[in-house]
Amino acid sequence: MAEVHPVTLSDPSSSLTATYVPDAGMICTSLTDGPVEYLGQRRGLHAYVADGKTMGIPILYPWANRLSANEYRVDDTTVRVTPGVNGVRADAHGAPMHGVLAASPDWQVIEKLGNVLIAELDWSAQPSLLATFPFPHRLTMAVTLADRTLTVATTVTPTAQQHVPLCYGYHPYVTIPDVPREDWQLQSPAMRHLLVDERGLPTGESRQWPGGRQRLGTTELDDGFDDLEPGAVFALSGADRRVEVTFDAGYTAAQLFAPGSDAVVGIEPMTAPTDALHRGSYKMAAPGSPETATFSINVS
Repeated sequence: MAEVHPVTLSDPSSSLTATYVPDAGMICTSLTDGPVEYLGQRRGLHAYVADGKTMGIPILYPWANRLSANEYRVDDTTVRVTPGVNGVRADAHGAPMHGVLAASPDWQVIEKLGNVLIAELDWSAQPSLLATFPFPHRLTMAVTLADRTLTVATTVTPTAQQHVPLCYGYHPYVTIPDVPREDWQLQSPAMRHLLVDERGLPTGESRQWPGGRQRLGTTELDDGFDDLEPGAVFALSGADRRVEVTFDAGYTAAQLFAPGSDAVVGIEPMTAPTDALHRGSYKMAAPGSPETATFSINVS
């Protein structure tokens, strides 16, 4: 693995710390309270850099989750993406998965303080990025750690006269250490449950998800949702520990991922549902009108 330079933020009001690696995709690799780690380490940073195997909190950009085809159309522009080319990775069924920024070295830190980190990526300066998503823009991630809360604000600023589709998301892998997975409590808001086929792609059918709190037990999830209200709160708790993920603004869709093989729950904020880039169901950032989406993680 190439040399990387982690940046650790410290909460001025508590013992909470967060570690980011700007030159490996601006991934958050750790969120700890003293010796207690609240992010799933999974296969670790090396596997993320080498193979895009996710851990911690990676950004999924410019699309979250998977696409149903290797081609999509935006207005008069048709784009073809090829797994294995220009950073495109595929799932087990060959579907393009989680965008093209896994472990990207192209982020530039523009501000670094004790509890603040801001980095930018100039999409228009990278031909390989434009080949898969030909919409020039600047991507900014501003991270703050304060009051036991990690806040992540992501801004898309068009740098040409084209609108930029907003179909991205993040994949926080949350864990409650020292508590058996089956004893975790998962809290979710009321939202719309998007049913999927055997490939994990939406079928077009849906039903209401009432929300509330449930014991995780042996439940396995890889489910998509939309119709989330601003400020929607998810939480994972166990014993005297609780992690809240709040979709503060701009995230109207979510994915809940709870594999039986790993003691993590992915609570994933998304600006649009799975396959939106192909189906056309998304917002756009207009020239002269940057769009910011914010989520936060509180540890108590």
